[in-house]
Amino acid sequence: MEYKFYGWETATVRPINNIYPNIHSPLALYDALSEIWSADTCAPRMRHNWTPDNKTLGQCSITAFLAQDIFGGKVYGILRDGGNYHCYNVIGDCVFDLTSEQFGDEKLVYENNPEQFREIHFAKEEKRSRYKSLKKALMEYTK
Repeated sequence: MEYKFYGWETATVRPINNIYPNIHSPLALYDALSEIWSADTCAPRMRHNWTPDNKTLGQCSITAFLAQDIFGGKVYGILRDGGNYHCYNVIGDCVFDLTSEQFGDEKLVYENNPEQFREIHFAKEEKRSRYKSLKKALMEYTK
């Protein structure tokens, strides 16, 4: 499989738990999520643009916090037009963004961004619900 997400070349961190069998790296997580991401897990404001060809669209925060559950580390956010943050993961020196492909050729800056917290993101019920749905789908997929 060819990977195009930001940081794929150095995304070699290992899980901090055994919650999801067969998820042994961010690459394996990306492979699994590629089969799971859908319009239903996409942010509602972006659903009208979601397609299987742009499967990472609107999936950033729920994906980054799920990756944090598996690999630890922190979630950071790049401020976007409109005041929303695009989330990605940092674990030690490893920086990866499983949903960066949604931006095409746009170059994002992965330095000096604020840390993001699930308590703030998941204060929105729809986002918490999408996160739980993605988490459940991954559990079922990895059984």
